[in-house]
Amino acid sequence: MSPEPSAPTPGPVLEAHGLSLGYGRAPIVHEVDLRVRPGALTVLVGANASGKSTLVRGLARLLNPQAGSVTLDGENLSRLPSREVARTIGVLPQTPVAPDGIRVGDLVAHGRYPHQSFFRGHRSDDDEVVAAALEATDAGSLVDRRVDELSGGQRQRVWIAMALAQQPEILLLDEPTSALDVAHQVEVLEVLRGEVSRGRTVVLVIHDLTLAARYADDLVVMAGGRIVARGEPVTTLTEEVVEHAFGVRARLLEDPDTGRPVVLPRSSRQPTDARGAQSRT
Repeated sequence: MSPEPSAPTPGPVLEAHGLSLGYGRAPIVHEVDLRVRPGALTVLVGANASGKSTLVRGLARLLNPQAGSVTLDGENLSRLPSREVARTIGVLPQTPVAPDGIRVGDLVAHGRYPHQSFFRGHRSDDDEVVAAALEATDAGSLVDRRVDELSGGQRQRVWIAMALAQQPEILLLDEPTSALDVAHQVEVLEVLRGEVSRGRTVVLVIHDLTLAARYADDLVVMAGGRIVARGEPVTTLTEEVVEHAFGVRARLLEDPDTGRPVVLPRSSRQPTDARGAQSRT
């Protein structure tokens, strides 16, 4: 009788402690405490300018704290060697920029950089990892194309492939589905769920609340630079939370397939009947 497959070993713990972040004197993120659950998919949602992207930049060490700290397994992230951080945390920012004229295969291969050194250059297993990342994001047919020739959706899939090729234990993605149609949004989110099932920790920012609720293990709702709700989507995403965080009334229905919330925004206007009078329903 074959042994049961072992569960993935929990990865490193990324935490924010009283974290305040900003680009000037006034903070955009205010005193946030957040423990990113290892081996889970955490989704950050909130209105524009709520602090989601700024928080991701702070967690990724792309923005220095104004107050508080970010730790990785209890060690202050700002004090760890850059290559060590790059092997552990992969980042896909909101607007990545590729070198002029670079081809897709070469860009994705850049994801292997943290694993290489003077004594350990390019190896055949790097090619295997790059090929797997391209296949996972349905970008294999683009390998010889120049990145600047691609559509927005194609470029986004290539950037995600580069992040996967890095093979980080923690993956931070800021709006990775923003330029994709619905089919490719779902495809990318399924890819990320697969990475989580293999033990990787994933944090991402997306705008679609229904997709966020469908795929998140932990849902983090932000408003005014603070976390206003956090937990499993079924208990966290309520009509009151949506109205508070987004300033819009919404009706929440239950997805018959998953039991998770489906968010239906409601008009801020009162409905009118056929004679133009306001309805009282």
